[in-house]
Amino acid sequence: MNKLKNYYRQFHPIVWILLSGTVLARGSAFATLPFLAIYLSRNLDLHPVLIGLTIGISPLSGVIGGFLGGHLSDRYGRKPVMISSLFAMSLVYFGFMIAETPGWFIILNALNGLSGSFFEPTGQALIADLTEKSKRMRAFSLRYTAINIGASVGPLLGAYLAVVSAKSAFLVTGIMYFLYVLILALMMKKYDLGNKSAEGASKVTVASSLRIIGKDKALRYLILGTIIINFGYSQMESNVPQYLESSIANGVFVYSVMLSINAVLVVLLQMPISHFAERFKTMQVMMAGAVFLSLGMLAFSFVSGWITGITAIVFITVGEILIFPSSSYLVDQLATDELRGTYFGAAQFRKIGHFLGPIAGGFLLKEAGGTILFTFISLAVLGSILFFVQGNRIFVKKTPPAFEN
Repeated sequence: MNKLKNYYRQFHPIVWILLSGTVLARGSAFATLPFLAIYLSRNLDLHPVLIGLTIGISPLSGVIGGFLGGHLSDRYGRKPVMISSLFAMSLVYFGFMIAETPGWFIILNALNGLSGSFFEPTGQALIADLTEKSKRMRAFSLRYTAINIGASVGPLLGAYLAVVSAKSAFLVTGIMYFLYVLILALMMKKYDLGNKSAEGASKVTVASSLRIIGKDKALRYLILGTIIINFGYSQMESNVPQYLESSIANGVFVYSVMLSINAVLVVLLQMPISHFAERFKTMQVMMAGAVFLSLGMLAFSFVSGWITGITAIVFITVGEILIFPSSSYLVDQLATDELRGTYFGAAQFRKIGHFLGPIAGGFLLKEAGGTILFTFISLAVLGSILFFVQGNRIFVKKTPPAFEN
């Protein structure tokens, strides 16, 4: 019991609220968004490229909003940005429930990406604000684990709702986000957090912020590398489900189980792999992750059933465990205290890959087939290593020894 209390006390209560809310909100979101491509294909009979545009518009709007949301949270405080963006996300899912035309789905998914891009960098910045530097990598790993705890249940619920009533999944997700925003607002009021900006942050303008991060070459290489990573990983939510549905028996069910296996493996392996990865420098860990992710995408070229599908998802799981928490930790290391939100917002430019991936992948899937698509994606993901190598050289030169890992 004492060990549990000590483990709880190493993080601020608001951090635990963010982690718990992530489980509920992301769990319900994973019951809807991974199946959005199938929903649009079945119910609206859209071309794969238009489906890719509908899905890709969310990360594109996230690119636009991420930097601005992070900057506003530095300037005016975390609370107003987080609460307003979460409330907007709730309304978006209620909108999905009543939408009937492709245009509305595109608009709503754009708003979903914009709202999420305001919340994500601000939430990560708040976690860093409230956590000791020595424990931040652990906190970011826990956050990623929380996402996947929700993701382990969400796809199975989504597969059921996709058969029974697809629109009910949107309703459940909207309610979960609404409950999340209520609880978070009450807790932030209780602890009087997030109302004021960091000391001196109000003096930092958008223009000066852009100049500062524009000079940070390590951040630039990190963003370029993760754009390519997200270009590849975005296939999991867009073209992988379409490919499996058309190429193997019970493709939707196989896809649902694969997503759940992915999430469960992340929950089980995140902390052990992260602990082992602490022996290496952060960008070296991301290079290894790119290799595993590339192998996973290549394996999809040969998917013919359960065994090959599970093999592919295991490679992808190890890759994302190595890459995604490490990228958040690296952004925190690069950022100054007064620009932490701005740096996390700038990192949202990586979502360009999430925009381009579904569209380019949808075109290749339609015109060339799954084998060509996933072979191309595999090689592209492997190419991200070039940027991580360059970024690692710069990061090592500018980072004090105490921060190297």
